[in-house]
Amino acid sequence: MERRWLVPLVAAALVAGATTAAAADESVVRTGYGAVRGEVSGHTRVFEGIPYAAPPVGEGRWRDPRPPRRWDGVRDATAPGPACAQLPGELPAGSDSEDCLYLNVTTPSKAGRKPVVVWVHGGGFFMGAGSNYDARRFAERGDVVVVTVNYRLGVFGFFGMPGLAGSGTFGLRDQQAALRWVRGNIAAFGGDPRNVTLAGQSAGAMSVCAQLTSPGAAGLFDKAVLQSGSCETGWLDNFEYRHEQEATIFQPLGVVAAHGAEVAHELGCADVACLRGKPVGELMAQQQAFSQPAYGTAVLPSYPGDAVRKGQFHRVPVLSGTTRDEARPWIAAYDHGAPMSAATFETVLGETFGVRAGAVRAVYSPERYGSAALAWAALVTDRMWSCTQNSTARGLAARTRVFEYEFADPAPPKLSPLPPQMDLGAQHASDLWDFFDLGGRAPKFTEAQQRLSERMIHDWSAFAATGDPGWPRFGHVQSLAPDRVGPVDLVREHHCDFWR
Repeated sequence: MERRWLVPLVAAALVAGATTAAAADESVVRTGYGAVRGEVSGHTRVFEGIPYAAPPVGEGRWRDPRPPRRWDGVRDATAPGPACAQLPGELPAGSDSEDCLYLNVTTPSKAGRKPVVVWVHGGGFFMGAGSNYDARRFAERGDVVVVTVNYRLGVFGFFGMPGLAGSGTFGLRDQQAALRWVRGNIAAFGGDPRNVTLAGQSAGAMSVCAQLTSPGAAGLFDKAVLQSGSCETGWLDNFEYRHEQEATIFQPLGVVAAHGAEVAHELGCADVACLRGKPVGELMAQQQAFSQPAYGTAVLPSYPGDAVRKGQFHRVPVLSGTTRDEARPWIAAYDHGAPMSAATFETVLGETFGVRAGAVRAVYSPERYGSAALAWAALVTDRMWSCTQNSTARGLAARTRVFEYEFADPAPPKLSPLPPQMDLGAQHASDLWDFFDLGGRAPKFTEAQQRLSERMIHDWSAFAATGDPGWPRFGHVQSLAPDRVGPVDLVREHHCDFWR
């Protein structure tokens, strides 16, 4: 079940109508649990490290989140809380903290009740942190309140065992707890608690799709944004790396629980009580082995893709899309850190598709795409990302308002300081720069890219405010590139009829 993703995301005692502290000090806000002091800078206010749930430590490990404790005085909110436990990767030093259920609020300084965007970070469900996303540009230019959230990851967020209540879904429960906190507290920050958009990218988008089909999320958000992740995201053998096994991102509870029982045995534990006594470091070796949320649970009664097809989802407007070249960063490192070779392409084509290899090669020939690596990257982009996203959008559009896009900047700012070994194009996560400064870095845009970023912030913020980004509904796909914004035939471009 291990996934090797490269990229790069409570029932609370709610106090309705909580108000800010004296207008003379805009840096202090009073929540239902106590006052917080953030930072006023330029045209925004930023409040970091606000607890939305109690620390899930000790006996709280692998239990549903509980409300945070109230505090006296004014809590400092000028630095983020600890990231949830994870190996080094998106966070260079990783984290060993289970006390991590914190969120960050960024608001425009202009007065008025603002639409709210709750951002769920990506990272394959085993890495990342809300604090990696500096939302000041998004908040100021979009005139929205942005909330970025931590949630339990990997073995701490999606572990399961027979008899363990909540198996495989603790991270999703955390997200629901954060949404409940937002409903009850965001008015104090100038946000409209009745106009909340749940948005995310990659694993964050898959989380949003999960919440769309989760009974426990009913009434917690009013709109949804899915960026590069859907209810049907899945892969075939050998897709992102050699010997990868076919799967979908959501797994049956029985599979997750059986794997948890095997891990418990390996760790010398016969029950969950024993595992709760294990130090973080001892469990961390299993971090990536539990990165697929479980269905057949109270949180996800059925496979989210099936739930969408059957109409079993919350009827809210949806904005959904992908990047044009999603899979290129994986294929750029496919052959021991180098781009996929022609020999490897022929080998994995046969291993993956068997008697259908010839038909697949006819569509995705290296000659047509310019290299074996670009051909395989196009194949994986189409089958794993673009067409599954389109399929989920189609299912949602049968019963609610849906808007679809494709991010197509051919040369966005780099996500890694390392020089690329092939053209990465509009790779997975490259659209994040258009909304956020990432990891403490601002993007280096050309003038055309700057205009595109402002256009995307405008359209996303319009969707958050009204449920309409200003494009035609599903059936039209809006291409977003520095030199062109307009319709694109995504189904044809990504051979979705072939994959159906």
